[in-house]
Amino acid sequence: MEFDVLIVGGGPAGLSAAIRLKQLANEAGQELEVCVVEKGSEIGAHILSGAVIDPCALNELIPDWKEKGAPLHTPVTEDQVYLLRSETSGVKLPGFAVPKPMHNDGNYIVSLGNVTRWLGEQAEALEVNIFPGFPASSIIYGEQGEVQGVITGDMGIGADGQPKDSFEPGMELRAKYTLFTEGVRGHLGKQLLAKFKLDEGKDPQHYAIGIKELWDIDPSKHKPGLVVHGSGWPLSGDTAGGFFLYHDTNNQVEVGLIVDLSYSNPHLSPFDEFQRLKHHPVLKQHLEGGKRVSYGARAIAKGGFNCLPKMTFPGGFILSCNAGTLNFAKIKGVHTGMKSAMLAAETVFEALQAGDEGGQELTAFQQKWESSWAYDELKRSRNFGPAMHKFGTFLGGTFNFIDQNIFGGKIPLTLHDTLPDHAALKPASECPKIDYPKPDGKLSFDKLSSVFLANVVHEEDQPVHLRLTDPDLPIRDNLPKYDEPAQRYCPAGVYEVVEGADGAPRFQINFSNCVHCKTCDIKDPAQNITWVTPEGGGGPNYPNM
Repeated sequence: MEFDVLIVGGGPAGLSAAIRLKQLANEAGQELEVCVVEKGSEIGAHILSGAVIDPCALNELIPDWKEKGAPLHTPVTEDQVYLLRSETSGVKLPGFAVPKPMHNDGNYIVSLGNVTRWLGEQAEALEVNIFPGFPASSIIYGEQGEVQGVITGDMGIGADGQPKDSFEPGMELRAKYTLFTEGVRGHLGKQLLAKFKLDEGKDPQHYAIGIKELWDIDPSKHKPGLVVHGSGWPLSGDTAGGFFLYHDTNNQVEVGLIVDLSYSNPHLSPFDEFQRLKHHPVLKQHLEGGKRVSYGARAIAKGGFNCLPKMTFPGGFILSCNAGTLNFAKIKGVHTGMKSAMLAAETVFEALQAGDEGGQELTAFQQKWESSWAYDELKRSRNFGPAMHKFGTFLGGTFNFIDQNIFGGKIPLTLHDTLPDHAALKPASECPKIDYPKPDGKLSFDKLSSVFLANVVHEEDQPVHLRLTDPDLPIRDNLPKYDEPAQRYCPAGVYEVVEGADGAPRFQINFSNCVHCKTCDIKDPAQNITWVTPEGGGGPNYPNM
């Protein structure tokens, strides 16, 4: 199938690009074939975020979004920021002591999955072709090395690699230009970065894992519009991160923990850190007596400005979280990701209008990008993450307060963080073991019951989509040196070390548990695990997340 523009990934950025392309085509009275492919079973199925969003990009894209029923129903009414000192104590920071980017005036608490579903409806109304359940598995290159489209994954392949009775071959989707908006650590994005050396000369990208739950709470405790952020306990030492708790509509709160993947202790389990965090009085007061109704996890690209790759290459773009456009100082990336995609759409449309037949590198994008508010915003926050990693929560927070509140993000120096996250782990023998309490089934839970709430579905009889370059490495190298950290950094119980029939340890991959967070692809110290797309429609199905 051939299109003018192909978009890989049906998240907020990909759909924003599709909408902007069709808007421009309609204004010019031209026909433009735009296609979006999405690996999830439906638009929004794999979307997971806090989320408090800045509506500035949406204001530009669809100015009458309120009249069109966009699900932004809960404006932020109050900000609270805490520093937790221990498992029972914490201090609430006064507003003037909080870095300006963390203030949420004018922002909205949303289900980003529902916002994405609404954007999908707007795109369909403009006659965008949307194909959910079709993962892009490989890239089509032309004779000059330019990107010409993608091939979707085969359906109906058995675990033995052979076609089953239900076999359907993948499709070639070709386009003049292809926009890759796969989300964080997109597996095709990884290939593009390497092939075209897009991140050459940049700091290595840095990541965090975000773990989130949705709770129904006691109506008497519900305060629509309340935003609570914090850092400190239970994370300690060189482990950076922070928590969030947002009061949304319908007596629901969204609660989660973000753990930077630059941590060094291989005994650490982000999932279990989150479970014990909920027992702290600051969070417990909101959750106690409530019911957990959904769970999910995903990686976050948080390196920011210093890690931004070149976003153009012959035949296409790498955009939004696939490129790492999140503003970590704001703890927000939807607005900047949407803006990057909208600018790419405008660049592509202008080229096609001028008679471009495709396959070129559209360098005009760079000037548009560098002239945008999104670029300026990211540049001003360039030191936020490196300061936290270099100086820790207190001193890093002090630096960021001075940089953001006094210098407006224009302090005359740039901090760098050049150690890749996977290289940060220390040997297990050098790190303290962590004794995590057993879950109580009221505030804290185990991984398997959590995965159940993520509505994870994978066809069992299919090839494992978590590929080991060296199958023997986990037991031979990672187990003795790091106590095989995949057992703990995975938030879904995918990886286990079990006793084999011969009594020796064996590395087991429970791929059907996978919530597609990509943490294993990022944190494995040997970079031995590669996440690839499973059969279409597989993975989590997040409702209202």
